[in-house]
Amino acid sequence: MTLIDNAIYVGGQRVATPRNLDETYTLQEAHTGFAWIGLYRPTAGELASVAAEFDLHPLAIEDAAVGHQRSKVERYGDTLFVVLRPARYDDAREQLDIGELHLFAGPDFLITIRHAESPDLASVRRRLEQQPELLSLGSEAVLYAVLDRIVDEYEPVVAGIENDIDEIEDDLFGNSDDDALSRRIYELSGEIIQFSRATHPLVGIIEWLQRGHDAYHVDIELQRRLRDVQDHAIRVAERIDGFRTTLDKALAVHSALVARRQTEVNLQQNEQVKKISSWAAIIFAPTLIGTVYGMNFDVMPELHWEYGYPVALSVMVAFPTVLYLIFKRRHWL
Repeated sequence: MTLIDNAIYVGGQRVATPRNLDETYTLQEAHTGFAWIGLYRPTAGELASVAAEFDLHPLAIEDAAVGHQRSKVERYGDTLFVVLRPARYDDAREQLDIGELHLFAGPDFLITIRHAESPDLASVRRRLEQQPELLSLGSEAVLYAVLDRIVDEYEPVVAGIENDIDEIEDDLFGNSDDDALSRRIYELSGEIIQFSRATHPLVGIIEWLQRGHDAYHVDIELQRRLRDVQDHAIRVAERIDGFRTTLDKALAVHSALVARRQTEVNLQQNEQVKKISSWAAIIFAPTLIGTVYGMNFDVMPELHWEYGYPVALSVMVAFPTVLYLIFKRRHWL
């Protein structure tokens, strides 16, 4: 069922809960009230119905039907079309989920179209129904409450990302797998970029709404509340910028540590190669001499010489000794 909640309000009080859109239109006209229609992934027929009833612009309806829109605010006559990107952090998967919410705010109606599970608009409705003096201000009050809820839901996301960054910083100087750590930093960087695209435009949206307060005679208390939401949104945006800087530094440090460890491994391998080569050269010298004079030829130099045997032994001892001293002096051994 795409019609999640549907109510007619008069003076901030719920006076009717219509069962379908047609009944909503009839009761709104009868009570001369404010209609708040909550839709979840509506059908094309439902979008066409509300568009015809409230004279919604075709371009805005097209955006609402297609989805995958960037955060933005547009005005079509007396109607505002707002696209917001709520966020939710899944602790179990350590993953960020970005949703999408469309709002049509008119003089006597507000339509919310959700394309994801968040934000929790039921809690927003309950909160406003407990504050009839605020709800009586109409669509501007509901828009403020939705913005406030979305910014509040950003806080757990910020906390989750901050926890992930703390774990990454701990793993940097630990014994973690380099490939796994690099992948985690890269994936978290991508999530932060997505989160930044959802949160940063929100500051501009609120500023845009504030510029129209005087022209549309928005209640002064509602203006103050919206400024408070803007302050929270700015803080969230600043923290996200800080996360991006921290991750960039973490990636640089990780790359440096990996390069250093690789260099150390190469140096150790070079030392081993030097030692092996040195001992091979030392062993090769006497082996060569012994091999040559073990060929059993009848005619060989110094074969019948009286001092041939001791000289050969002396050379076999002296040559590797000299090589050993040379390699030792060069710290190859």
